[in-house]
Amino acid sequence: MAAQLFNRLGQLGVGMAIAGGVINNALYNVDGGHRAVIFDRFRGVQQDIVGEGTHFMIPVVQTPIIFDIRARPKNVPTVTGSKDLQNVNITLRVLYRPLPTALPNIYTTLGLDYDDRVLPSITNEVLKAIVAEFDASELITQREIVSSRVNTELTKRAQQFGLILDDISITHLTFGREFTAAVELKQVAQQEAEKARFLVEKEEQIKTASIISAEGDTEAASLLATAFNKAGEGYIELRRIETAEEVATSLSQSRNVVYLPHGQQTLLSLPQ
Repeated sequence: MAAQLFNRLGQLGVGMAIAGGVINNALYNVDGGHRAVIFDRFRGVQQDIVGEGTHFMIPVVQTPIIFDIRARPKNVPTVTGSKDLQNVNITLRVLYRPLPTALPNIYTTLGLDYDDRVLPSITNEVLKAIVAEFDASELITQREIVSSRVNTELTKRAQQFGLILDDISITHLTFGREFTAAVELKQVAQQEAEKARFLVEKEEQIKTASIISAEGDTEAASLLATAFNKAGEGYIELRRIETAEEVATSLSQSRNVVYLPHGQQTLLSLPQ
């Protein structure tokens, strides 16, 4: 009896283990931010989208294909030409995610590496078409317009493949060495022109100041001549007295002069 009991328990344990293995193989999990597409060996890719949670499937016959539908970034570098035939190195950062309802078609036509298949090709296509409409200088001064057009056109192209682009931005924009050298030479030339203009304006100001000074001297001489004509020798005598007073005041305040003899001439002899 004991042997039969243990034999039955063993058989029951084996049966439960087999059943547990079958059930475990018949379950699969879909994590948050993911969706699943079922591939059936007899009917192909199913059009139903499986949401988050634990689900049943037929082992061996069905296989779940898990997709991440959260937004992910991707940098796409491109070398293209501008309207004035300058080489442009531009890098686009794209924040993308698949459209959940389009997952069966994406898996059927593109596979799990759909981003590597689609984004580089459509990004290059759109950038080459739009950048060719602008000169190199316009790509810098009108960067917002270029970015807006790229955003619009690239979003339309991505929708054709079942992709949603949440954000598109130009992160890198440089030009060829020839254009960079030409820009530097232009900046140096502009600086030299500004310097030359400043020197010319300075000379003009000095010239104007000299003319104004000469005109002032002429006016002063004319006024003196008029005063001489009106006052005669009296004006000269008045100036001599004023000068003598200024010299006497200066000498009286100087520490080096302690005595001034009577009759000492404080001025040079002036013509009478």
